[in-house]
Amino acid sequence: MPMEAQDIEDLIRAALPRAKITITDLAGDGNHWAAEVIDESFRGQNRVQQQRAVYAALKGKMDGAHGELHALALTTKAPE
Repeated sequence: MPMEAQDIEDLIRAALPRAKITITDLAGDGNHWAAEVIDESFRGQNRVQQQRAVYAALKGKMDGAHGELHALALTTKAPE
């Protein structure tokens, strides 16, 4: 079963409670998502570190062929 935008946001928000999170359904199919996550905790981190923090927040939902979250285009940054 595909994940809903709110489910994705809730998982990320649990790990990054003050983040500005924007979730977009790219294909309109509930399987291909984009997330923009802006959080102060990313300041001083490189993109790989930032994205690892977000993927960790997803708690394995993208793992393997049977993951609930099929595809996520991820943009991360610290606030300007």
